[in-house]
Amino acid sequence: MKKNHQNVESTPGTRERILQAAAEVFADSGFERATVREICSRASVNVAAINYHFRDKENLYIEVLKYSKELAFKKYPHDLGTQKGDSPEIRLRVFIRSLVLRILGDDPSSLFGRLVSREYIEPTSAFDVIVEETMRPTFAFLSEIIGELLGGKVPAMRVHMCCASVISQCLFFLYARHALAKLFPEQKFGRTEMEAIADHIAGFSLSAIKDLRKTMKGERK
Repeated sequence: MKKNHQNVESTPGTRERILQAAAEVFADSGFERATVREICSRASVNVAAINYHFRDKENLYIEVLKYSKELAFKKYPHDLGTQKGDSPEIRLRVFIRSLVLRILGDDPSSLFGRLVSREYIEPTSAFDVIVEETMRPTFAFLSEIIGELLGGKVPAMRVHMCCASVISQCLFFLYARHALAKLFPEQKFGRTEMEAIADHIAGFSLSAIKDLRKTMKGERK
């Protein structure tokens, strides 16, 4: 048995190949319906490799979430090159662009968005970790931008609602992707189209926040 483990371990790229295959299977099927057999088939490994590197399906799933998150945020971080000194308008546009490209692309960096969307619908034991390590920091980052855009002392709930509105517009195109393809066959999701989606959401959101700021000023008088 030890010899087999050594053979598995010495194969270049085995662990990463399993993680990539598992991310695709979990994203396509969800944790419950995903099978180790299918993951092994896609990764071209045997079950011994899964057991050796990850122990079991549950631990593999946790490692997949970590792996796919690292890929996603390394390529498309929240700030994507902006600085604290940049205007909140620019920072919001960049945040939205980064989120849209991160969840709608077809490359490996988009798998984390698909995995998280699965967790919204079919939460697993990993959901609390996703909330604390991904969702909460994301809302905190966006809340700071929204707070600056609204100006003055803004009730936390108002900021939270604005954050939810911005993020939900982005997620709509992820959840409704197949429906949109049937409703509007001309709708594509290439880089040009994703950039256009991000620009629309940003412009729409900034206009709404601007109007809301005016309304709030009137309420304070």
